[in-house]
Amino acid sequence: MTTGLSIFFALALAEAGIYAATLLLCLIVVYVYLSSQKRESSRTAQKIAIAKEEGRHEPLSLHPYIDLDVCIGSGACIKACPEKDILGLIDNQASVIQAASCIGHGACFHACPVEAISLRIGTETRGVELPHVNPNFETNMQGIYIAGELGGMGLIKNSVEQGRQAMEHIAQAVQSKVAQGDVKDVIIIGAGPAGISAALTARKHGLNFEVLEQYTLGGTVYSFPREKIVMTAPMQLDLYGKVKLYETSKDALLKVWNEALSKNNISIRENTKVERVIPQQDGSFKVVTAKEEVFFANHVLIAIGRRGTPRKLGVEGEDLPKVYYRLLDPEFIHGKEILVVGGGDSAVESAMLLMDQNKVTLSYRKDRFARIKQKNRERLREAEQQGKLHIIYNSNVSQIKMNEVVLRVKAGEEERIETMPNDLVYIFAGGELPTKFLQNAGVEITKRFAYVVKKPGA
Repeated sequence: MTTGLSIFFALALAEAGIYAATLLLCLIVVYVYLSSQKRESSRTAQKIAIAKEEGRHEPLSLHPYIDLDVCIGSGACIKACPEKDILGLIDNQASVIQAASCIGHGACFHACPVEAISLRIGTETRGVELPHVNPNFETNMQGIYIAGELGGMGLIKNSVEQGRQAMEHIAQAVQSKVAQGDVKDVIIIGAGPAGISAALTARKHGLNFEVLEQYTLGGTVYSFPREKIVMTAPMQLDLYGKVKLYETSKDALLKVWNEALSKNNISIRENTKVERVIPQQDGSFKVVTAKEEVFFANHVLIAIGRRGTPRKLGVEGEDLPKVYYRLLDPEFIHGKEILVVGGGDSAVESAMLLMDQNKVTLSYRKDRFARIKQKNRERLREAEQQGKLHIIYNSNVSQIKMNEVVLRVKAGEEERIETMPNDLVYIFAGGELPTKFLQNAGVEITKRFAYVVKKPGA
């Protein structure tokens, strides 16, 4: 009997020990998990504080908005984002860290398993001017369509898809309105991602069309520095197929577009800036270029990008031939005294492409760079520390002369004039939204606050 009791108590103690060990292990796992979550929340909160201090927390364009009542903190959005530190976790829920660096990829939107993320343009307090377009990308003016960056979706893949969808709808409309004489089915304004995609779709449907581009093939993409990396994703081009590009140079992307257009006998009228789109009484449109060329079409697709015409500084000497608004071939520029003006990625990347073979000064009107990608921020800091690049903050160009440039530099409440030798000036001050151009064509533009856009590429 005594032996049986001993065995029973021994087994009971062993079983209790197992339960205790299991409970202890569970407590350790929970403790490690909670500690990890706490550390993650702390890191994210610190990043948000820094982003707010540097002006990178507020969005500049398309950005994710997280519904905390729906978010389950899976972290799928963070893993899917192609950029660093756009999103993070606080108290096991997603939070936006530096919205100003968001490229509008939409990967977070697609990755969220509970649809807690929507994509928005503007905030509750800061509006963004956008033209009125319906789900088919047609504006309030029947027959005028807008696709790509001008409508708020700037990513290359999104622009390509919108150009295709807009032209598909135009192709359907063409069936009920046959072009006569010199009247085209459609005029495509802009040969960027949306315009090229639209042209291929127009060719697929056998439409009578013309593509007009104020600069050269590629639009805004062509104006990128030659070695600039273009972030994109697989995209479908009609009459060409799927293009699988994730990180590629500008030249590689332009090569694809040239091949697609050449294969389908599509030509672009380059250096042809459209000045006016004039609605006609019969419902068609008169398209007038800066060279006073005139085209007529039953439909017009505008794919010119939000920047329109480069913004000028309006200073004396800006009309000198040494002043440029885009950098095309930095590898051919050697031994020059160069001033780069601007605080965005284009300005920073151009300055860094020029700095190894030239003496480059980067002028920015604010005291810190708030609108650049994290990779550029790190490279810029390294270049400045190594003395490869001279940066003058709180500075504005006052005058551009043949062999020098004059800057006004603020230091607290004081301001000084700084003059430096100069051979070339590159200005990256953004572009003017083509508001007047659109309004003259009858397109309505409204300032949108926290405007929710539809699914990218849908």
